[in-house]
Amino acid sequence: MTSEMPGVGAAPPSGDPVVPDGGPLGSSRAAQFLATEHWSLLATRSMSWNESFARSSMFLTSLSTATVALALVGSATSFGHEFVAFALVVLSITLFLGVATFARLVQVNNEDLYWVAGMNRLRGVYARLEPGIDEEFVAGTSLDVKGFALTYGAMDVTGFSPLHVFVTTPGVVAIVSSVIAGVIAGLLAIQVAPSMTSAIGVGFVVAVAATALLIAYQRRESTAYLARMIRFQDRKANGAPEREAP
Repeated sequence: MTSEMPGVGAAPPSGDPVVPDGGPLGSSRAAQFLATEHWSLLATRSMSWNESFARSSMFLTSLSTATVALALVGSATSFGHEFVAFALVVLSITLFLGVATFARLVQVNNEDLYWVAGMNRLRGVYARLEPGIDEEFVAGTSLDVKGFALTYGAMDVTGFSPLHVFVTTPGVVAIVSSVIAGVIAGLLAIQVAPSMTSAIGVGFVVAVAATALLIAYQRRESTAYLARMIRFQDRKANGAPEREAP
């Protein structure tokens, strides 16, 4: 796949296709194809976010159910050894669901950046088909930091703010999952050294360490994905064969 079409020159280094006067992209068929592609990207993005919301809701619902189950079993067993064994099993399953949800949400965020890049590219073509129309766009038309920031509502998603990470959906799931990991560690610690102080300390350390690991994973994956996407777009702009797609 290349960035060239019959009768159309190679795309400039920015990755935006050239639309010469009277070229094929100026035909009504080309405009229809571009609009269809735009709607396809919108639908795909919508499906990704629907999955994100569904996965998050499923995790939080499972966590709520597990909490109620622990309360009922704890009351029935007077929070003895049976309760500890039950809690470790239930919380471990919930933790697995949380980590799996977190990993998928990171992927969804990365995929969303790719769909946005595609729509920015199409808006760049619209601006060349109808000069001046880009002044009416509130979203970006280029594949750079400014273009992405406009599409995402004046937010630079190519950077990684330490505080912004914690308000994203993956960040919230990461915090909740880390707390669950801390609770599991505390339950295990109190079985070895029956001291509430030591259990709380162990649980706190594990929760903080788990949070750091998950956030580091999110930043690493996002950075690597962005780098792959930039290389992919550069190959398209230079007319090179498509060998790697994010």
